Amino acid sequence: MFKKSLAVLATIIGMNAAAEEVMITGTVASKCVITTDTVGVYGNPTPSELSTAPADGGVLPIVRYDVLQANFYKARITYPESFSESPGLSDVVTWTGEVTVAEVTDAGMSAYDTNKVEFNNVTEVDLTIAGSTWFQIESTADYGVGKAFPAGTYRAVVSADCIAL
Repeated sequence: MFKKSLAVLATIIGMNAAAEEVMITGTVASKCVITTDTVGVYGNPTPSELSTAPADGGVLPIVRYDVLQANFYKARITYPESFSESPGLSDVVTWTGEVTVAEVTDAGMSAYDTNKVEFNNVTEVDLTIAGSTWFQIESTADYGVGKAFPAGTYRAVVSADCIAL
């Protein structure tokens, strides 16, 4: 009888020791949206230069950041340091660029140009105000010393990211 009671007790304890894992899932939608407003075009003001500056025959690429919640995101925009497509090049290309605020929906956003952090070819801006900000990107490529860019199609990529803080 004692052995039967012990067996029943062990079975009950074993049943109470069972475990189950229950999955919880969720989806987070960013409250920061990036949209290409204007596709950039390189002008060719001299044989050795490509530039997105309008004065050089180019078109500045413009990206819009729409932020629904202030102080939660950082814009990170990277201007090109290489071509994603080009004819064969036998010399060095020197790259320069600049990211600036082109338009805003709130006057306080104009401080983004003053408060931006720049390093290498990267510009970072803390998006401290909800609304839309348009950033324009200037890109210039200079080829060799006294060399002309070969004829062909040239493409470079601007990277625009919204980083959650």
